[in-house]
Amino acid sequence: MIYQKRLDLQTRGRGTYEITKEVMSAVERSGVACGLCHVFVHHTSASLVLCENADSTVRHDLESFMSRLVPDGDPIFKHTLEGPDDMPAHIRSILSNMDLTVPVTGGRCALGTWQGIYLWEHRAQPHHRMITVTVHGNERTD
Repeated sequence: MIYQKRLDLQTRGRGTYEITKEVMSAVERSGVACGLCHVFVHHTSASLVLCENADSTVRHDLESFMSRLVPDGDPIFKHTLEGPDDMPAHIRSILSNMDLTVPVTGGRCALGTWQGIYLWEHRAQPHHRMITVTVHGNERTD
């Protein structure tokens, strides 16, 4: 069985946005008992991360680290068509990935106790983001 759901999100600019509930909802609606959930963001300046969901300072520190690693306005970048955060956003998304795959067990995402699924917006300005959730596996029989 295969099920697919599109999520549309509006960001407020750079930062992390938890989408765990939306992904879990898609898995529950899929009818899949055992399989895989694939989450894909359709953009080159945003990414998906599996991260701690209990303490927001983890995501703050992750953003601080990435800002130091790939700073906006670095003069080495030639691709600045959309501003000083343009190329850094592309590099950040490549380093942190545009997709995730999570096991489905018992009709639910088999996440760890402190794990959450996040869209990570790498652009400074708000953006509309599209995410596709695809769930495939064995159908529930209950």
